[in-house]
Amino acid sequence: MNDSRIVYNTKGEAVAFIGEDATRLWQANVLHSGLGLLAAGIRPSRGWTRTSALAATSKYTGKKYKRTEINQARMDLRIWINNMKSALPTEIQS
Repeated sequence: MNDSRIVYNTKGEAVAFIGEDATRLWQANVLHSGLGLLAAGIRPSRGWTRTSALAATSKYTGKKYKRTEINQARMDLRIWINNMKSALPTEIQS
């Protein structure tokens, strides 16, 4: 049984990602942000390259990307994020 969920506060801000699926969603969001930095020519970490970021993206999307396809990878990852976000149950923390 999977009890993954996203917990929001009363302001609508996510405060917790609980469970394996919710954690993967958080990781995908961070990866999406990192891809945006790499697309802009900024390396968020010394050891993190376009190639390694695109390989990580492939684990979510199931597609392989060339170094020049970073924007396509971001779009595909955003679709995965939106689908996962809509599939996970949510709760409001009071």
